[in-house]
Amino acid sequence: MSDSQQSWKHAVAGCTAGLTSVLALHPLDVVKTRLQVQDGVAGALPIYYGTRDALFRIVQDEGWRALYAGISPALLGAGLSWGIYFTAYNNAKMRWQGLRNEASLPAPLHLLSAAEAGCMVCLLTNPIWVIKTRLQLQRVSTLKTAGFYRGLFPSLLLVSHGAIQFMVYEELKKVASGPLMREDLNNVGKHSLTALEASVIGAVSKLAASIVTYPSQVVRARIQQRQDQFRGVRYDSGWCTLRVTMRREGVRGLYKGLLPNVLRVMPQSAITFLIYEKVMQLLDNHIQWPS
Repeated sequence: MSDSQQSWKHAVAGCTAGLTSVLALHPLDVVKTRLQVQDGVAGALPIYYGTRDALFRIVQDEGWRALYAGISPALLGAGLSWGIYFTAYNNAKMRWQGLRNEASLPAPLHLLSAAEAGCMVCLLTNPIWVIKTRLQLQRVSTLKTAGFYRGLFPSLLLVSHGAIQFMVYEELKKVASGPLMREDLNNVGKHSLTALEASVIGAVSKLAASIVTYPSQVVRARIQQRQDQFRGVRYDSGWCTLRVTMRREGVRGLYKGLLPNVLRVMPQSAITFLIYEKVMQLLDNHIQWPS
């Protein structure tokens, strides 16, 4: 199978996985985003006292459809992001394998491959995430012209999130593959993960990355919000946002919305990697690619 055919497989599997995970857990993403931007300054949104209160208040005040605010750009962004990410990541891995003439890569090269893929995704999809964030934060007012690359710097910092996640994922995948990988390096990556293995490894790798990099998500959300909705405090840059948040709210301010984020990203990542692995297996086993 040619490299281009292999890339298409990763793109299809990644896109399918991303779309499925967003459809399943989007309401928690809305709650997470609204909690992230709560900084004690009066604005267009009410004050929420935790995840359960936010879910109840959003449905009570705005209807259940508000839990799916921004679903269209979220689906577009997730499909594109995961399709591009898995393709670029696996292309980078294959390039390193060719340069080193080794089938198994060490953790630092998995980290580097994931970082390369993350930068590409970030530059291509940041405008979509700005639109999604602003749709999730608006209530009555309409969406005005957005700075489509607001929050790009913290988004680039969040490349480390994906890099850490994929490094942990690959290392855990080696452990799950056990003797097969240790005895025959030519079979690296050929071991098919079970549904349970793919789900657990996906969830654990996401948890590790989320805990380390979560403050960057809060900074990005505050930069991307509509500034006219939140009077009294402006977030004009990543450094300014970090400084203002630490001064006014302390370290806890950088972890607002962490609970709904973890409740969303762990099952979402489990679903994403499970679907990705199973779609890849399906394509490998049942799709005959023309030579």
